[in-house]
Amino acid sequence: MFTGLIVETGKIISIKESIYSTVLTVSVDKILEEIKLGDSIAVNGCCLTVTSFDASSISFDLLNETIRLTSFKILKVNNLVNLEPSLNFNEKIGGHFVTGHIDATGEIETLEQRDKDYFLKIKSDPQNLKYIALKGCITIDGISLTVAEVDSHNFSVWIIPHTFNVTNLCDKNSGDIVNLEFDILAKYVERLMAGN
Repeated sequence: MFTGLIVETGKIISIKESIYSTVLTVSVDKILEEIKLGDSIAVNGCCLTVTSFDASSISFDLLNETIRLTSFKILKVNNLVNLEPSLNFNEKIGGHFVTGHIDATGEIETLEQRDKDYFLKIKSDPQNLKYIALKGCITIDGISLTVAEVDSHNFSVWIIPHTFNVTNLCDKNSGDIVNLEFDILAKYVERLMAGN
């Protein structure tokens, strides 16, 4: 479980095929302080397991399914990724409850500074937008954000300068693909209403 509050960004060092899996290695700094093998880290919002680490990097094994369903299929060496260690329940909880299970991807239509803040509009499959509510929570590349606008083809959020500068959003452009996780309550309500 995560909160969507990014601790740091890391840079992808390598994405290599091994005999057993695809191994993603990311440079890190802050989150190394308390890391252990087997820990869960949200990487661009996707919950991954630490399989190895050293004094400056962490590695993760990627499932083929993870690559297929997320933006990992297009990530490259030197791309920035958002990093958040799993939630400790003895700490303050900000953001919202985030599972680290990516529901869909979206495409950035607009990312621009407007006055002091940043405006981000994302296009996603129309069937995904039923999970997004005005003033509700959305997780974009692991970042907990509040929905400002939603229609039948896209949704928008406003970003404060701090969030823009300490996440991978500062490295994003129109046309880039991002990971989306919808509020868990919407998914459970849909399931209950379906009666299955």
